Amino acid sequence: MEIHQFTDFSQLDTSRLPSPCFVVDEVAVERNLRILSEVAEASGAKILAALKAFSMWHFAPLVSRYLSGTCASGLHEARLGREHYGGEVHVFGAAYSEEDLSQILQIADHVVFNSCAQWRRFQPLVQEALAKRPQLRFGLRINPEHSEGDVAIYDPCAPGSRLGIPLSQLDESALEGISGLHFHTLCEQDFPPLQRTLAAVEERFGHLLPQMDWINFGGGHHITRPDYQRDDLVQCIRDFSERHAVQVYLEPGEAVAIGTGVLLGTVLDLSWNTMDQAILDISATCHMPDVLEMPYRPAIYGAGEPGQLGHDYRLGGLTCLAGDVVGDYSFAKALEPGQRILFQDMAHYTMVKTSTFNGTRLPAIAVWNSETDALQVIREFGYEDFQQRLS
Repeated sequence: MEIHQFTDFSQLDTSRLPSPCFVVDEVAVERNLRILSEVAEASGAKILAALKAFSMWHFAPLVSRYLSGTCASGLHEARLGREHYGGEVHVFGAAYSEEDLSQILQIADHVVFNSCAQWRRFQPLVQEALAKRPQLRFGLRINPEHSEGDVAIYDPCAPGSRLGIPLSQLDESALEGISGLHFHTLCEQDFPPLQRTLAAVEERFGHLLPQMDWINFGGGHHITRPDYQRDDLVQCIRDFSERHAVQVYLEPGEAVAIGTGVLLGTVLDLSWNTMDQAILDISATCHMPDVLEMPYRPAIYGAGEPGQLGHDYRLGGLTCLAGDVVGDYSFAKALEPGQRILFQDMAHYTMVKTSTFNGTRLPAIAVWNSETDALQVIREFGYEDFQQRLS
């Protein structure tokens, strides 16, 4: 995983913050949103913020100034989008319970189904909702069976994937009431993988496009990365929209928050077992699980590869999980208890994935303005947050 940090957080005075703490630069967030808005305006696409990646609703008013709305993976994210962000609310779920869907149909604008079976089964709910809200639109998630991801766990088109309907399983007799198609194949990728995916979509599902009003290209687009081919993306969207007479949607998640945040941690203890060990007040499994799931090694301000800077340490979390290890790093000076460490690019897929395993404290959440140095801790967590998740 590449690290893209657009703000120099080494200028942040960490003594002003509790530890552990997520810190997000509002200047960098607005930078990303401005780029996404420019792409939307130039291409004619509508761009939604994927709440599954970054649902820090403190920024909802800012997001709503630049984007067309939000996309959700279920009821709770849909409610967050409707109550705080405004704009359109799109929902896709791998499967819906009747209870959740009945509530989603009251607040969503687009509802996308993952199977023809659920679309058929819930027709009574759908028709009842349409009678009250005729503006509701429905779609199906398709699986173009074209993989672009390098990591199997994040590849929705891997063989045996439960996400999206392969053409062989699509009941074309069930398309009445379906106004759009949704696909999602990318993960942290630039334009060429999308271009190849679109070719696969048109090859397999092109005969259905004349029946559709909209197409959702999903997420995984690193549009705000400095080297992303934004001009190519704009032209591609314009050509696709004109060719098929459809409204194109994109729903990036990381692109909203990439390069905008850090995770502050503190060295609690130092030990040795075949190598120097440092135990931190952060946890890979609790606070940044993608480090273990992806897996990847996050960058740290002032740290290098093992053997590079003279003092090597294995950095680990404070839980009982033996594998709660962030990685091996080198530092120019020996670490000391109480020393603070900044992990880079920690705004997306971090806060949304935290857990309280072992009763571990959740990181506080702070907003920093890298231009004015204004700093605000907007949320801290304690025992009650752990206790109230249990019974």
